[in-house]
Amino acid sequence: MPILELHNLKKYFATQKAVDDISFSVERGQIFGLLGPNGAGKTTLIRMITGIFYPDEGQIIFDGKKFDPVNDVAYIGYMPEERGLYKKMKIGEQTLYLAQLKGLSKADALKKIKQWFIRFEMESWWNKKVEDLSKGMSQKLQFVTTVLHEPKLIILDEPFSGLDPVNSNLIKDEIFNLAKNGSTIIFSTHRMEQVEEICDHIVLVNKGNKILDGTVKQIKQDFKENLFSIGAEQIASLNGEEPFEIVGTKNHSHIVRIKEGSKPNDVLQYLLNKGISIHSFNEILPSLNDIFIKLVEGTPTARQFQKI
Repeated sequence: MPILELHNLKKYFATQKAVDDISFSVERGQIFGLLGPNGAGKTTLIRMITGIFYPDEGQIIFDGKKFDPVNDVAYIGYMPEERGLYKKMKIGEQTLYLAQLKGLSKADALKKIKQWFIRFEMESWWNKKVEDLSKGMSQKLQFVTTVLHEPKLIILDEPFSGLDPVNSNLIKDEIFNLAKNGSTIIFSTHRMEQVEEICDHIVLVNKGNKILDGTVKQIKQDFKENLFSIGAEQIASLNGEEPFEIVGTKNHSHIVRIKEGSKPNDVLQYLLNKGISIHSFNEILPSLNDIFIKLVEGTPTARQFQKI
């Protein structure tokens, strides 16, 4: 059973439709990417999922029942892109305060804070004020306050912003650990390379509409263009009978597109019959960044690329 289901959600601001009939579900333990350009409707969706906004139409199901914004938010951890820490407050006091707001006893909160501060090498921060922290340090603190109460659903909006590579990897490892231990992660970002590395499933929204929904692996397969990279000696001039066309070169390899009706084995057999020595032959799959640009720039015709 999914931890979260959105059914035909709509949200209006005056005459503007911010979210237009969007439906999708998020499975338990999944790392789920919610993607889209600025103004696509991502933030509005997140605010409905966290009970900040109410949908004008549609329904949200959380943990098998109709979403109750008053009580269910206790089981959700939300790290917004606009950070919400009290700048003048000491870090230790603030983390303890926020943990108790989320239902932890003082003893449990102190125990968990100590564990996270040790894990993130933050023990010396206890008496510092938030205003004295760098952006990256603030980011680590915000992450800790988001996950401290072990929520069922964790929503992270641009969690790697301001982090150096070492701390990015630290946060990334913790995201994997949280999912492994049963939490569900909704991850929103503009950085497609992180999505490819982290997410199991993605939804892409644009102009308030869902234009893509599927696993990362399946989406890349759906958008492939029959391109292959062939590492070989110079391919002789072509006569039009070969089962491929050369479309370019990259890193000393030939980039070819297999013609309709032909298969990769046909290409290999053709080249071998011509006496051409092949040292590599790899399928080229599009990056999520390529797919993102293609769909967003192509909207509303983007629907032709993927049935949703």
